[in-house]
Amino acid sequence: MTKNRNELMPETDCRILLVDDDPRALKNLRRILKKEGYQVFTDSNPVHALERLEAEFFDLLVSDLKMPHLNGMELLDRVKTIAPEVEVIIISGYASLEGAVEATKKGAYHFLAKPFTPDDIRSKAAEALSQKRVRDQARSIESRPGPGAKGSLIIGQSPRIRRIAEIISQIAPTDCGVLICGESGTGKELVAQAIHAQSKRVRRPWVAFNCAAFSPELMENELFGHEKGAYTGAHQTRAGLLEMAQGGTVFFDEIGEMPPAMQVKLLRALQEREVLRVGGARPVPVDLRVVAATARDLQEEVAAGAFRQDLFYRINVVRIDLPTLAERGEDIPLLAYHFLWVFKRRMNKQVKGIDPEALGLLSAYAFPGNVRELMNIMERAVALCQGEVIQPRDLPQDLALVKLARFDQSGDHSLTLEQLERNYILHVLNRTGWVRNRAATILGIDRVSLWRKMKKYGIE
Repeated sequence: MTKNRNELMPETDCRILLVDDDPRALKNLRRILKKEGYQVFTDSNPVHALERLEAEFFDLLVSDLKMPHLNGMELLDRVKTIAPEVEVIIISGYASLEGAVEATKKGAYHFLAKPFTPDDIRSKAAEALSQKRVRDQARSIESRPGPGAKGSLIIGQSPRIRRIAEIISQIAPTDCGVLICGESGTGKELVAQAIHAQSKRVRRPWVAFNCAAFSPELMENELFGHEKGAYTGAHQTRAGLLEMAQGGTVFFDEIGEMPPAMQVKLLRALQEREVLRVGGARPVPVDLRVVAATARDLQEEVAAGAFRQDLFYRINVVRIDLPTLAERGEDIPLLAYHFLWVFKRRMNKQVKGIDPEALGLLSAYAFPGNVRELMNIMERAVALCQGEVIQPRDLPQDLALVKLARFDQSGDHSLTLEQLERNYILHVLNRTGWVRNRAATILGIDRVSLWRKMKKYGIE
């Protein structure tokens, strides 16, 4: 059986197997890819190459089409059976549209026509390995087992997300109050769930309460419950959510929307560790942990007198600020694949990947709706996808137009074409943290072409 990796390896450790019955072609390909820092292996016999794929781990297979014993298409079929995680690039001197379509349908990453330049094979190999890396990372997240699985919902490898994951692991075992701040759609409730999932209260109730969804009267009844006969229609005693969460965690979403009168009652309940039902005379002890979230600036609300300072200090023992999706753009491919796995299972579809051009459009988009908007876009894409790979046509039609409209911050629409190109290259480089491989993929060019354009426009 093919060996699997437990951890993702650096790009320079990627293993590539080249298969061609022409020794000169093998030597040239090996030289080109070896210079990129990859581990490159060669085989002139496709049957022997299959045996190696069964016994060893490879990230990428690059195979000629016309070979004795087993041609490239047959080798592709066998590889996708014994090692489906391996990306495949087929090279052919007899290229045709039909052959490219057939190879893609069979699961090849790309069908490369001869003659090709060293830049062609370098860029296609880098794209294939990048896509595999993101896909493997998403799969590893999806397969995390155990009672702390909710923690795996904090998906991303950007520095800010990794720091947030560290903070969660540090504070989760404690019972301190946590305030999660961030724009709508950034994942505040998921962070709260991760805190609960990694805490000692994980086997006790998790209760989420949206403070913006209730009037003050209904809010008191929902949180504290009522005694029988407390008001017309109260035919029996009913415990509130704070009682129902005994021993667990209560998540107050949009706590900045809580009316002042309810802020007083909640503060008392948290300080005294007891609740008084509506119409009741005897307090009920409660043991709770409180995690709150807001899209507002609560310090400004306190200064304006709209939020109680004492309650703010009570819930703001540890504050976690969530970045927008635009501020963690390097996580977009990983999140896109995560949602692909979620919706393909839900819809029972055979979607396996995302076309590089489609991934480039997603990576360059600003996402004003944050992670929630990306989730909605991916749900739509999976639903519309007619094959195994999500194409640009499966994304919202205005995505590319929005991408182009957003990059020019100057508002000067009288720029020359060269000035626009320079500005757009700068925009993509900034959005990708100056990671040239990723910037080149989004721009649809290879790294050497990007370097030449940067040199031409004086971009350093």
